[in-house]
Parts: sequence; C-alpha cells; structure tokens
Amino acid sequence: MSKIEWKPGNMLYPLPAVIVSCGSNPSDYNMVTVAWAGTICTNPPMLSISLRPSRHSYSLIKNSGEFVVNLTTETMVKATDYCGVKSGRDVNKFLETKLTPEPSSYVKCPRIKESPVNIECKVVEVKELGSHDLFIAKVLAIHVDDSLMDSSNKFHFNDSKPLCYSHGSYFGLGKYLGHFGYSVKKNTTKKNNRKK
Repeated sequence: MSKIEWKPGNMLYPLPAVIVSCGSNPSDYNMVTVAWAGTICTNPPMLSISLRPSRHSYSLIKNSGEFVVNLTTETMVKATDYCGVKSGRDVNKFLETKLTPEPSSYVKCPRIKESPVNIECKVVEVKELGSHDLFIAKVLAIHVDDSLMDSSNKFHFNDSKPLCYSHGSYFGLGKYLGHFGYSVKKNTTKKNNRKK
C-alpha cells in the first residue's frame, strides 16, 4: 500500500453525528449538528463539543452554559443534515425537521424526543482554539429509550441504527465485528475440546 502526504488537517473518521439542542426558552430553542464531539472523562462524566463562534448556537450555549447532546439514528439522517446546513437565525429547525422538543431534567434547553439517547450537559470551560472553540461540559443526566432495554436491564443502543459521519458523508454502523476485549478472551470451546 502506497500513501500520499497531505497538509495537516482533520481526518479522524468516522465520528458520531450528533444534534446539539440549546436555548433557554421555546422562542430561542435551536439545534445544531456536530461531528466534533467526544468523551473526555469518566469520573466525573464529561464530554466536549467544538463549535465555530459564527454559529447561531454558539452564543446560545455560551450565554446559558447548557446544552443537550442528542444521538442520531438512520431515520434521523435528513434532519441531522438539515440542522448542520441551515441556521437557526433564519429558520425554526424544530418546525422544519418535525423533531419534537421535550423538557430536560436539569437544563433549560430541550431534549429531542426522537433521539434514542439525550445527554444533558453543563459547560465548565470554553477554550478558544482558532476556527472552533471547545466547550468542555459535565454530564448532568442521560435519558435512554426504554424500548432498547432488555429484560436484564441491558441497553442495546446498536438496535437504534446509530448514524455516523465520515469525510462528508453519513453512514450506518455496518455489521458487528467483535466486542471490547474479544481479542484477548480465552477460547473456552477449544480448551474444552482438548480435555475430551
């Protein structure tokens, strides 16, 4: 395999395509699609999102210090794209996408009903980096779709058909290839066969 060298840039793909909801009251509720979101700490639970200061949602989040990360699914792909290319200055994205705002438990901004996972967040720091600013936030609460829970209380998020973003395109997750730790798990079947 031969490779060519490109100038420095962002090529960390695929990424989750999430919709971040914000706004303190129904008149300024907004949503923005973010691919630059990530987990940064387990204890306390924290995550981050990166936004351009020119985005309408930027000032809403900076002023309120709150937002909700809503995970997306294949059925939400058109709404996810729309929230990334249209500005809340010009349109009411909830009306245009027909997504449903519902109250959060700890923040004033809404959750998205159609999302299988909503993560309520409180901003603890904003780092100015250049083209984008990094919002570092503490997770206050998580809401999950109870239809994705089984009788053992295990959450099956992958059954929701999550959406991801890779180099300008949206994709589903694809086929299952293994679980965390499977590469070092001992094969008990082979061991049992050797004993026979």
